[in-house]
Amino acid sequence: MNLQPLLIAGAVIAGFITLWYVLGTVAGLLWTPRALVVAAVVSLLSVSLDAMLAADFFLVLLIWLDAGLAQRITVSREPLPAFSVGHAGEVTYRWNNTSRRRARLQIREVRPDILGGTQPPRALRIPPHSIGRETVPVVPVRRGRERGGAGGFVVDSTGPLGLGRHRMRVPLPWEVVVYPPLVSVRLRASVAEALRRREAGMKAVRRLGEGRLFESLREWVPGDDLRHIDWKATARRAKVITRQYEAERRQQVLLVLDTGRLMTADVGGVARLDFAVQAALELAYAAAQHDDNVGIMTFADGVQHFVAPERGRAGVRGVMDVLAEVQPKLVEPDYPGAFRYLAARNRKRALTVLFTDVIDRFASDALVANVATLRPRHLPLAVTLRNSELDAAAMQRPATPRDAFRKAAAEELLHAREEALGHMRRAGVLVIDVTPERAAQAVVAKYLDLKRRGTL
Repeated sequence: MNLQPLLIAGAVIAGFITLWYVLGTVAGLLWTPRALVVAAVVSLLSVSLDAMLAADFFLVLLIWLDAGLAQRITVSREPLPAFSVGHAGEVTYRWNNTSRRRARLQIREVRPDILGGTQPPRALRIPPHSIGRETVPVVPVRRGRERGGAGGFVVDSTGPLGLGRHRMRVPLPWEVVVYPPLVSVRLRASVAEALRRREAGMKAVRRLGEGRLFESLREWVPGDDLRHIDWKATARRAKVITRQYEAERRQQVLLVLDTGRLMTADVGGVARLDFAVQAALELAYAAAQHDDNVGIMTFADGVQHFVAPERGRAGVRGVMDVLAEVQPKLVEPDYPGAFRYLAARNRKRALTVLFTDVIDRFASDALVANVATLRPRHLPLAVTLRNSELDAAAMQRPATPRDAFRKAAAEELLHAREEALGHMRRAGVLVIDVTPERAAQAVVAKYLDLKRRGTL
Protein backbone atom coordinates (compact mmCIF):
# COMPACT_ATOMS: atom_id res chain seq x y z
CA MET A 1 0.00 0.00 0.00
CA ASN A 2 1.35 3.39 -1.07
CA LEU A 3 1.21 5.76 1.93
CA GLN A 4 2.74 8.71 0.15
CA PRO A 5 -0.58 10.34 -0.91
CA LEU A 6 -1.94 9.98 2.60
CA LEU A 7 1.19 11.55 4.08
CA ILE A 8 0.99 14.39 1.60
CA ALA A 9 -2.68 14.97 2.38
CA GLY A 10 -1.92 14.90 6.12
CA ALA A 11 0.92 17.38 5.68
CA VAL A 12 -1.34 19.64 3.63
CA ILE A 13 -4.07 19.50 6.26
CA ALA A 14 -1.55 20.19 9.03
CA GLY A 15 -0.18 23.10 7.04
CA PHE A 16 -3.65 24.55 6.58
CA ILE A 17 -4.42 24.18 10.29
CA THR A 18 -1.15 25.91 11.21
CA LEU A 19 -1.80 28.66 8.69
CA TRP A 20 -5.31 29.31 9.95
CA TYR A 21 -4.11 29.30 13.55
CA VAL A 22 -1.55 31.96 12.73
CA LEU A 23 -4.02 33.99 10.70
CA GLY A 24 -6.73 33.74 13.32
CA THR A 25 -4.72 34.43 16.47
CA VAL A 26 -2.16 36.90 15.15
CA ALA A 27 -3.83 38.69 12.26
CA GLY A 28 -7.46 38.11 13.27
CA LEU A 29 -8.36 36.74 9.82
CA LEU A 30 -10.98 33.98 9.86
CA TRP A 31 -13.15 32.12 7.38
CA THR A 32 -16.92 32.20 7.20
CA PRO A 33 -19.44 29.36 6.76
CA ARG A 34 -19.68 30.34 3.09
CA ALA A 35 -15.93 29.75 2.68
CA LEU A 36 -16.28 26.28 4.21
CA VAL A 37 -19.06 25.43 1.76
CA VAL A 38 -16.91 26.61 -1.18
CA ALA A 39 -13.97 24.57 0.12
CA ALA A 40 -16.13 21.43 0.35
CA VAL A 41 -17.45 21.92 -3.20
CA VAL A 42 -13.91 22.45 -4.54
CA SER A 43 -12.71 19.25 -2.85
CA LEU A 44 -15.54 17.23 -4.37
CA LEU A 45 -15.04 18.62 -7.87
CA SER A 46 -11.24 18.38 -7.95
CA VAL A 47 -9.97 15.71 -10.38
CA SER A 48 -6.55 15.44 -8.82
CA LEU A 49 -4.65 16.29 -5.67
CA ASP A 50 -2.69 19.00 -7.46
CA ALA A 51 -5.88 20.65 -8.69
CA MET A 52 -7.34 20.50 -5.15
CA LEU A 53 -4.22 22.07 -3.65
CA ALA A 54 -4.20 24.84 -6.25
CA ALA A 55 -7.91 25.56 -5.71
CA ASP A 56 -7.45 25.56 -1.93
CA PHE A 57 -4.49 27.93 -2.20
CA PHE A 58 -6.55 30.28 -4.35
CA LEU A 59 -9.46 30.06 -1.87
CA VAL A 60 -7.14 30.86 1.04
CA LEU A 61 -5.86 33.88 -0.86
CA LEU A 62 -9.45 35.04 -1.50
CA ILE A 63 -10.37 34.58 2.15
CA TRP A 64 -7.30 36.53 3.21
CA LEU A 65 -8.01 39.38 0.81
CA ASP A 66 -11.72 39.41 1.67
CA ALA A 67 -11.04 39.56 5.40
CA GLY A 68 -8.50 42.31 4.82
CA LEU A 69 -11.17 44.36 3.01
CA ALA A 70 -13.66 44.01 5.87
CA GLN A 71 -14.76 47.36 7.27
CA ARG A 72 -13.19 48.80 10.42
CA ILE A 73 -15.66 50.41 12.75
CA THR A 74 -15.57 52.42 15.97
CA VAL A 75 -18.05 52.32 18.82
CA SER A 76 -18.97 54.64 21.68
CA ARG A 77 -21.45 54.38 24.53
CA GLU A 78 -24.00 57.03 25.42
CA PRO A 79 -24.19 58.22 29.07
CA LEU A 80 -25.35 55.40 31.31
CA PRO A 81 -28.59 55.46 33.31
CA ALA A 82 -28.78 54.47 36.96
CA PHE A 83 -28.97 50.70 37.32
CA SER A 84 -30.55 48.77 40.17
CA VAL A 85 -30.73 45.06 40.94
CA GLY A 86 -33.84 43.35 39.58
CA HIS A 87 -34.71 46.19 37.20
CA ALA A 88 -33.86 46.03 33.49
CA GLY A 89 -32.15 49.11 32.13
CA GLU A 90 -31.01 50.06 28.67
CA VAL A 91 -27.72 51.18 27.19
CA THR A 92 -27.23 52.72 23.74
CA TYR A 93 -24.17 52.27 21.53
CA ARG A 94 -23.19 54.36 18.52
CA TRP A 95 -21.48 52.33 15.77
CA ASN A 96 -19.60 54.49 13.25
CA ASN A 97 -19.02 53.10 9.73
CA THR A 98 -16.83 55.51 7.70
CA SER A 99 -16.38 53.21 4.67
CA ARG A 100 -18.28 53.16 1.37
CA ARG A 101 -19.68 49.67 1.97
CA ARG A 102 -22.22 48.34 4.38
CA ALA A 103 -20.68 46.82 7.48
CA ARG A 104 -21.81 43.30 8.34
CA LEU A 105 -20.87 42.58 11.93
CA GLN A 106 -21.12 39.72 14.38
CA ILE A 107 -20.44 41.12 17.84
CA ARG A 108 -19.98 39.60 21.26
CA GLU A 109 -20.17 42.08 24.13
CA VAL A 110 -18.06 41.74 27.27
CA ARG A 111 -19.56 43.37 30.35
CA PRO A 112 -18.47 43.48 34.00
CA ASP A 113 -19.62 40.56 36.14
CA ILE A 114 -22.15 42.74 37.97
CA LEU A 115 -23.90 43.29 34.61
CA GLY A 116 -23.89 39.68 33.48
CA GLY A 117 -20.40 39.16 32.04
CA THR A 118 -19.96 38.01 28.42
CA GLN A 119 -23.13 38.27 26.34
CA PRO A 120 -24.41 36.02 23.50
CA PRO A 121 -23.30 37.07 20.00
CA ARG A 122 -25.59 39.25 17.93
CA ALA A 123 -25.60 40.44 14.31
CA LEU A 124 -25.48 44.09 13.31
CA ARG A 125 -25.66 45.88 9.94
CA ILE A 126 -24.40 49.47 9.54
CA PRO A 127 -25.07 51.37 6.26
CA PRO A 128 -22.10 53.09 4.54
CA HIS A 129 -21.00 56.51 5.83
CA SER A 130 -23.42 56.42 8.74
CA ILE A 131 -23.73 55.97 12.48
CA GLY A 132 -25.96 53.19 13.73
CA ARG A 133 -27.59 53.43 17.16
CA GLU A 134 -28.11 50.16 18.98
CA THR A 135 -30.10 49.99 22.21
CA VAL A 136 -29.73 46.79 24.21
CA PRO A 137 -31.22 45.72 27.56
CA VAL A 138 -29.01 45.45 30.64
CA VAL A 139 -30.14 43.40 33.64
CA PRO A 140 -27.77 43.76 36.62
CA VAL A 141 -27.19 40.57 38.57
CA ARG A 142 -25.86 42.11 41.80
CA ARG A 143 -25.09 45.47 43.31
CA GLY A 144 -21.61 46.92 43.11
CA ARG A 145 -19.37 49.50 41.49
CA GLU A 146 -17.13 49.06 38.45
CA ARG A 147 -14.41 51.62 37.83
CA GLY A 148 -12.70 51.28 34.46
CA GLY A 149 -12.84 47.50 34.56
CA ALA A 150 -13.64 44.85 31.99
CA GLY A 151 -15.67 45.94 29.01
CA GLY A 152 -15.66 46.00 25.25
CA PHE A 153 -16.52 43.97 22.17
CA VAL A 154 -15.17 41.13 20.08
CA VAL A 155 -16.24 42.20 16.58
CA ASP A 156 -16.19 39.96 13.49
CA SER A 157 -16.50 42.12 10.36
CA THR A 158 -17.35 40.15 7.17
CA GLY A 159 -15.68 41.05 3.87
CA PRO A 160 -17.51 42.00 0.65
CA LEU A 161 -17.37 38.42 -0.77
CA GLY A 162 -18.64 36.87 2.45
CA LEU A 163 -15.66 34.49 2.56
CA GLY A 164 -13.46 36.07 5.24
CA ARG A 165 -13.91 37.79 8.60
CA HIS A 166 -11.65 40.24 10.36
CA ARG A 167 -11.80 39.84 14.14
CA MET A 168 -11.21 42.99 16.17
CA ARG A 169 -11.18 43.55 19.92
CA VAL A 170 -12.65 46.94 20.76
CA PRO A 171 -12.07 47.99 24.39
CA LEU A 172 -14.86 50.00 25.99
CA PRO A 173 -14.42 50.12 29.79
CA TRP A 174 -17.41 50.57 32.08
CA GLU A 175 -17.83 53.18 34.82
CA VAL A 176 -21.04 51.97 36.42
CA VAL A 177 -22.79 51.70 39.78
CA VAL A 178 -25.51 49.13 40.44
CA TYR A 179 -27.73 50.16 43.33
CA PRO A 180 -29.83 47.90 45.56
CA PRO A 181 -33.42 47.23 44.41
CA LEU A 182 -35.24 50.56 44.24
CA VAL A 183 -38.74 49.66 43.03
CA SER A 184 -40.16 48.63 46.41
CA VAL A 185 -38.32 51.51 48.07
CA ARG A 186 -39.88 54.13 45.84
CA LEU A 187 -43.31 52.53 46.20
CA ARG A 188 -43.11 52.58 50.00
CA ALA A 189 -41.72 56.12 49.90
CA SER A 190 -44.64 57.33 47.78
CA VAL A 191 -47.10 55.76 50.22
CA ALA A 192 -45.30 57.37 53.16
CA GLU A 193 -45.34 60.74 51.39
CA ALA A 194 -49.09 60.45 50.78
CA LEU A 195 -49.66 59.68 54.48
CA ARG A 196 -47.45 62.59 55.49
CA ARG A 197 -49.38 64.99 53.29
CA ARG A 198 -52.66 63.69 54.63
CA GLU A 199 -51.45 64.27 58.17
CA ALA A 200 -50.25 67.75 57.29
CA GLY A 201 -53.77 69.05 57.77
CA MET A 202 -53.71 68.10 61.43
CA LYS A 203 -52.91 70.77 63.98
CA ALA A 204 -49.20 70.92 64.69
CA VAL A 205 -48.23 70.38 68.31
CA ARG A 206 -45.23 72.35 69.49
CA ARG A 207 -42.94 70.44 71.78
CA LEU A 208 -40.90 72.66 74.06
CA GLY A 209 -37.60 71.16 75.02
CA GLU A 210 -33.86 71.22 74.56
CA GLY A 211 -33.88 71.87 70.85
CA ARG A 212 -32.16 74.86 69.29
CA LEU A 213 -35.19 76.40 67.55
CA PHE A 214 -36.06 79.64 69.34
CA GLU A 215 -39.76 79.75 70.25
CA SER A 216 -40.41 82.70 72.60
CA LEU A 217 -39.35 84.68 75.67
CA ARG A 218 -40.91 84.32 79.11
CA GLU A 219 -40.21 85.19 82.70
CA TRP A 220 -37.63 83.00 84.40
CA VAL A 221 -38.88 80.65 87.13
CA PRO A 222 -36.86 78.50 89.54
CA GLY A 223 -35.69 75.33 87.83
CA ASP A 224 -35.08 76.93 84.42
CA ASP A 225 -31.64 76.50 82.89
CA LEU A 226 -29.49 79.53 83.74
CA ARG A 227 -27.75 79.21 80.37
CA HIS A 228 -30.97 80.27 78.63
CA ILE A 229 -31.34 83.63 80.39
CA ASP A 230 -31.56 86.48 77.87
CA TRP A 231 -29.62 89.24 79.59
CA LYS A 232 -30.55 91.97 77.10
CA ALA A 233 -34.27 91.29 77.56
CA THR A 234 -33.71 91.11 81.33
CA ALA A 235 -32.12 94.58 81.30
CA ARG A 236 -34.94 96.05 79.23
CA ARG A 237 -37.77 94.60 81.33
CA ALA A 238 -36.12 94.87 84.74
CA LYS A 239 -36.88 91.23 85.49
CA VAL A 240 -35.20 87.97 84.63
CA ILE A 241 -36.23 86.73 81.17
CA THR A 242 -35.35 83.35 79.71
CA ARG A 243 -35.42 82.06 76.17
CA GLN A 244 -37.76 79.18 75.39
CA TYR A 245 -36.84 76.72 72.69
CA GLU A 246 -38.88 74.43 70.53
CA ALA A 247 -37.76 70.87 69.96
CA GLU A 248 -36.31 70.52 66.47
CA ARG A 249 -38.47 68.71 63.97
CA ARG A 250 -35.57 67.78 61.70
CA GLN A 251 -33.56 65.03 63.34
CA GLN A 252 -30.46 63.12 62.40
CA VAL A 253 -30.68 59.48 61.30
CA LEU A 254 -27.38 57.63 61.07
CA LEU A 255 -27.30 54.14 59.54
CA VAL A 256 -24.49 51.91 60.82
CA LEU A 257 -23.84 48.60 59.03
CA ASP A 258 -21.75 45.84 60.53
CA THR A 259 -20.15 44.04 57.57
CA GLY A 260 -18.17 41.51 59.63
CA ARG A 261 -18.32 37.73 59.60
CA LEU A 262 -21.81 37.42 61.14
CA MET A 263 -23.26 39.14 58.07
CA THR A 264 -21.59 36.82 55.54
CA ALA A 265 -24.04 33.94 55.96
CA ASP A 266 -26.74 33.33 53.35
CA VAL A 267 -30.49 33.18 53.90
CA GLY A 268 -32.24 31.39 51.06
CA GLY A 269 -29.33 32.12 48.74
CA VAL A 270 -29.21 35.83 49.64
CA ALA A 271 -26.48 37.24 51.88
CA ARG A 272 -27.69 38.54 55.24
CA LEU A 273 -25.95 41.81 54.48
CA ASP A 274 -28.17 42.30 51.42
CA PHE A 275 -31.25 42.26 53.65
CA ALA A 276 -29.62 44.86 55.89
CA VAL A 277 -28.73 46.96 52.84
CA GLN A 278 -32.33 46.91 51.64
CA ALA A 279 -33.66 47.82 55.09
CA ALA A 280 -31.15 50.67 55.40
CA LEU A 281 -32.12 52.03 51.99
CA GLU A 282 -35.82 51.99 52.80
CA LEU A 283 -35.17 53.75 56.10
CA ALA A 284 -33.09 56.38 54.30
CA TYR A 285 -35.99 57.08 51.93
CA ALA A 286 -38.45 57.28 54.81
CA ALA A 287 -36.20 59.69 56.71
CA ALA A 288 -35.83 61.91 53.64
CA GLN A 289 -39.61 61.94 53.19
CA HIS A 290 -39.94 63.23 56.76
CA ASP A 291 -37.32 65.94 56.18
CA ASP A 292 -34.72 64.33 58.44
CA ASN A 293 -30.99 64.30 57.73
CA VAL A 294 -29.63 60.87 56.90
CA GLY A 295 -26.06 59.52 56.84
CA ILE A 296 -24.27 56.18 56.92
CA MET A 297 -21.24 54.38 58.32
CA THR A 298 -20.03 50.86 57.48
CA PHE A 299 -17.34 48.94 59.31
CA ALA A 300 -15.78 45.50 59.75
CA ASP A 301 -12.25 45.26 61.13
CA GLY A 302 -12.09 48.99 60.48
CA VAL A 303 -14.32 51.81 59.30
CA GLN A 304 -14.92 51.44 55.57
CA HIS A 305 -17.25 54.34 54.77
CA PHE A 306 -18.61 57.37 56.58
CA VAL A 307 -21.05 59.88 55.11
CA ALA A 308 -22.23 62.60 57.48
CA PRO A 309 -26.01 63.10 57.70
CA GLU A 310 -27.40 65.39 55.01
CA ARG A 311 -30.85 66.55 54.08
CA GLY A 312 -33.05 65.38 51.23
CA ARG A 313 -31.75 63.93 47.98
CA ALA A 314 -28.12 64.63 48.82
CA GLY A 315 -28.39 62.47 51.94
CA VAL A 316 -30.17 59.62 50.14
CA ARG A 317 -27.69 59.70 47.26
CA GLY A 318 -24.77 59.50 49.69
CA VAL A 319 -26.37 56.49 51.37
CA MET A 320 -27.10 54.81 48.03
CA ASP A 321 -23.53 55.25 46.81
CA VAL A 322 -22.20 53.50 49.91
CA LEU A 323 -24.81 50.73 49.88
CA ALA A 324 -24.08 49.99 46.22
CA GLU A 325 -20.56 48.76 46.92
CA VAL A 326 -20.48 47.55 50.53
CA GLN A 327 -19.54 43.87 50.84
CA PRO A 328 -19.26 41.53 53.87
CA LYS A 329 -15.83 40.43 55.11
CA LEU A 330 -14.96 37.24 56.95
CA VAL A 331 -13.31 39.10 59.84
CA GLU A 332 -14.17 39.98 63.43
CA PRO A 333 -15.75 43.45 63.58
CA ASP A 334 -13.87 46.10 65.54
CA TYR A 335 -16.72 47.52 67.64
CA PRO A 336 -14.58 49.72 69.93
CA GLY A 337 -12.77 51.34 67.00
CA ALA A 338 -15.97 51.86 65.03
CA PHE A 339 -17.85 53.53 67.88
CA ARG A 340 -14.88 55.71 68.82
CA TYR A 341 -14.80 56.91 65.22
CA LEU A 342 -18.54 57.52 65.30
CA ALA A 343 -18.35 59.51 68.54
CA ALA A 344 -15.62 61.72 67.09
CA ARG A 345 -17.34 62.35 63.73
CA ASN A 346 -20.98 62.77 64.73
CA ARG A 347 -21.55 64.75 67.93
CA LYS A 348 -25.10 65.90 67.22
CA ARG A 349 -27.88 63.75 68.66
CA ALA A 350 -29.02 61.13 66.17
CA LEU A 351 -31.12 58.04 65.87
CA THR A 352 -28.25 55.61 65.35
CA VAL A 353 -29.53 52.45 63.67
CA LEU A 354 -27.09 49.53 63.87
CA PHE A 355 -27.69 46.58 61.53
CA THR A 356 -25.91 43.55 62.96
CA ASP A 357 -26.42 40.15 64.54
CA VAL A 358 -25.58 38.50 67.85
CA ILE A 359 -24.81 34.92 68.83
CA ASP A 360 -24.63 34.93 72.60
CA ARG A 361 -23.91 37.36 75.40
CA PHE A 362 -20.21 36.52 75.77
CA ALA A 363 -19.46 36.61 72.05
CA SER A 364 -21.34 39.92 71.77
CA ASP A 365 -19.96 41.63 74.89
CA ALA A 366 -17.96 44.11 72.82
CA LEU A 367 -21.02 44.96 70.73
CA VAL A 368 -23.30 45.38 73.74
CA ALA A 369 -20.79 47.49 75.67
CA ASN A 370 -20.06 49.84 72.79
CA VAL A 371 -23.64 50.30 71.61
CA ALA A 372 -24.58 51.31 75.16
CA THR A 373 -21.95 54.10 75.09
CA LEU A 374 -24.07 55.95 72.51
CA ARG A 375 -26.48 56.94 75.24
CA PRO A 376 -27.49 59.51 76.35
CA ARG A 377 -26.20 61.70 73.50
CA HIS A 378 -27.71 59.45 70.82
CA LEU A 379 -30.72 57.17 70.59
CA PRO A 380 -29.35 53.73 69.64
CA LEU A 381 -31.52 51.23 67.77
CA ALA A 382 -30.08 47.76 67.08
CA VAL A 383 -31.62 45.78 64.23
CA THR A 384 -30.66 42.11 64.56
CA LEU A 385 -31.53 39.47 61.98
CA ARG A 386 -32.98 36.22 63.26
CA ASN A 387 -32.11 32.86 61.75
CA SER A 388 -35.37 31.31 60.50
CA GLU A 389 -33.82 27.84 60.24
CA LEU A 390 -32.69 28.04 63.86
CA ASP A 391 -36.21 29.05 64.94
CA ALA A 392 -37.70 26.15 62.98
CA ALA A 393 -35.26 23.68 64.52
CA ALA A 394 -36.16 24.85 68.02
CA MET A 395 -39.90 24.56 67.32
CA GLN A 396 -39.92 21.14 65.63
CA ARG A 397 -41.05 17.97 67.37
CA PRO A 398 -38.10 15.52 67.34
CA ALA A 399 -38.72 12.16 65.71
CA THR A 400 -35.22 10.72 66.14
CA PRO A 401 -32.39 11.15 68.66
CA ARG A 402 -30.56 13.26 66.06
CA ASP A 403 -33.56 15.60 65.85
CA ALA A 404 -33.64 15.84 69.65
CA PHE A 405 -29.98 16.88 69.80
CA ARG A 406 -30.60 19.37 67.00
CA LYS A 407 -33.60 20.84 68.83
CA ALA A 408 -31.66 21.13 72.11
CA ALA A 409 -28.75 22.88 70.40
CA ALA A 410 -31.09 25.33 68.66
CA GLU A 411 -32.88 26.13 71.91
CA GLU A 412 -29.56 26.74 73.68
CA LEU A 413 -28.39 29.12 70.93
CA LEU A 414 -31.67 31.03 70.97
CA HIS A 415 -31.58 31.32 74.77
CA ALA A 416 -28.03 32.71 74.65
CA ARG A 417 -29.07 35.11 71.92
CA GLU A 418 -32.01 36.37 73.98
CA GLU A 419 -29.65 36.98 76.90
CA ALA A 420 -27.48 39.19 74.71
CA LEU A 421 -30.48 41.12 73.37
CA GLY A 422 -31.87 41.50 76.89
CA HIS A 423 -28.53 42.92 78.04
CA MET A 424 -28.73 45.53 75.29
CA ARG A 425 -32.31 46.45 76.20
CA ARG A 426 -31.37 46.86 79.89
CA ALA A 427 -28.55 49.19 78.78
CA GLY A 428 -31.13 51.46 77.14
CA VAL A 429 -30.69 50.26 73.57
CA LEU A 430 -33.83 49.84 71.48
CA VAL A 431 -33.83 46.43 69.79
CA ILE A 432 -35.66 45.08 66.75
CA ASP A 433 -35.13 41.33 66.39
CA VAL A 434 -36.77 40.15 63.16
CA THR A 435 -36.25 37.73 60.31
CA PRO A 436 -34.21 39.19 57.43
CA GLU A 437 -37.25 39.29 55.14
CA ARG A 438 -39.13 41.58 57.57
CA ALA A 439 -36.22 43.82 58.52
CA ALA A 440 -37.06 46.68 56.13
CA GLN A 441 -40.72 46.88 57.10
CA ALA A 442 -39.98 46.61 60.83
CA VAL A 443 -37.27 49.27 60.95
CA VAL A 444 -39.31 51.81 58.97
CA ALA A 445 -42.33 51.17 61.20
CA LYS A 446 -40.16 51.69 64.31
CA TYR A 447 -38.75 54.93 62.92
CA LEU A 448 -42.22 56.27 62.19
CA ASP A 449 -43.34 55.32 65.70
CA LEU A 450 -40.38 57.16 67.25
CA LYS A 451 -41.17 60.22 65.13
CA ARG A 452 -44.81 60.12 66.15
CA ARG A 453 -43.95 59.97 69.86
CA GLY A 454 -41.26 62.61 69.64
CA THR A 455 -38.62 60.29 71.07
CA LEU A 456 -35.88 61.58 68.79
